[in-house]
Amino acid sequence: MIDPVQLLVGAVSIPSISGAEREVAEYFKGALSSAYDSCNIDDAGNLIAKVGYGPLRCYLLGHIDTVPGDISVNLNGGILTGRGAVDAKGPFCAAAAAVANLPENILDKITVTLIGAVEEEVSSSKGARYAVQSLPQPDLLVICEPSGWDAITMSYKGTLRARLTLEAPNEHTSAGTPSVGERLVDAWLQIRDWANGTASPGDRVFDRIQTHLEDISVQGDGLLVQATCGIRFRLPIHWTPEKVEASLGKLDLNGVTIVASGGERAYRAERDSVLARAFRVAIRSQGSRPRMVVKTGTADMNVVAPFWPVPMLAYGPGDSKLDHRPDEHISIDDYLRSLEVLQDVFRYLAEMHKKEKP
Repeated sequence: MIDPVQLLVGAVSIPSISGAEREVAEYFKGALSSAYDSCNIDDAGNLIAKVGYGPLRCYLLGHIDTVPGDISVNLNGGILTGRGAVDAKGPFCAAAAAVANLPENILDKITVTLIGAVEEEVSSSKGARYAVQSLPQPDLLVICEPSGWDAITMSYKGTLRARLTLEAPNEHTSAGTPSVGERLVDAWLQIRDWANGTASPGDRVFDRIQTHLEDISVQGDGLLVQATCGIRFRLPIHWTPEKVEASLGKLDLNGVTIVASGGERAYRAERDSVLARAFRVAIRSQGSRPRMVVKTGTADMNVVAPFWPVPMLAYGPGDSKLDHRPDEHISIDDYLRSLEVLQDVFRYLAEMHKKEKP
C-alpha cells in the first residue's frame, strides 16, 4: 500500500523545474515500484509505470516538472504548501496512489500506464512528444491536471509564441523621431488591437484570442539599437496557430519582424464519452454535482490529442488559479477525495467493459 499524503509531500519536497526532473523521477520510481508491475524512466526522462493485465488500456499522463520558484514545503491544518502542489504533482500523485491501490477484479480488466512527463511547463513538451512516439495508442486517456476534485476539464485553448525584433542605427534622443523601443511597443499594441478585434460581442474569454506581453528589452552598442519582445497568444478552437501566423504576416509593423514558434491547436473533448460518463458517475457517488469546465491555458492534452484520437479529459485535485503563484497550495481533503473519485472511475470502466464482453 502507498500512503498518498506521504507520496505527495515527498514529491513536492524535491525541486524539479523543467529540464531538471531526474531526481523526482527517481523518487517516483522508488516509491511506486512495489505497487506497480513495472516502473522505469524512459530515454526522455519520463517516469513510466504499468499495472494490470486487462484488455482495456488506460493512460494517466501527468507532468513532474514545475515552473521556477522556491516555496517552503509545509503541511499544516490540512493544507500542503509548495511548488508543484497543484501544478501538477498533486494531480499526478493522486492518480499514482489511486491506481496503486486498485483491487485485482479491476486490474484483470484494465491495464493502466502512468506517465510522469518532463518539460510540460516549457514549449518543448519533451515528455509528451516522446510518449506519443514511443508508446502505443491507448483506449482512454486522463491528463492529470488540476480541475478540482469535483470537476473535469473538457477543453484547453491553443497557444502560439511570437518574438518581435527591430534593429536600427543609434540616434540622439533629441532627433525627434520615435525610438527603436517606441516603434517596437507600437507594433505590440497593433498586434494586441488586431487580436482584440477578432472577437465578437458577447464572446467568452475561452472563445477570444488572448495576448500577453511576456518580456521586452532594448539594448545598444553605441552604433546599433535592438529592441525585442516576446508575446504569448492563447487561441480558441476556431483560430489555429497557422491562421494566426498568416494574419500577423499581413500587418504593417513598420520594419518590426515576427518569428512565431511553439504553436499548439486548441482541443475540445467529447462531453459524452465513456470516460466523461465514468467521471460524472464517480463524482456523484462522492456526493457532489460534477462540473465540466474549460481552461484558457494549454496542457499536454493539446500535444497528444492529434496523435491519440481517443476519449480523453483532464482531472485532478487543486485549484488551477493557484498555478505558478507564490502561495501555491492544495487541500489534503480535496486531494484524498480525488483518489476516491479516480478509484470509482476505474470501477465503472471495469464494469462497463465486463458488460460489453460477449
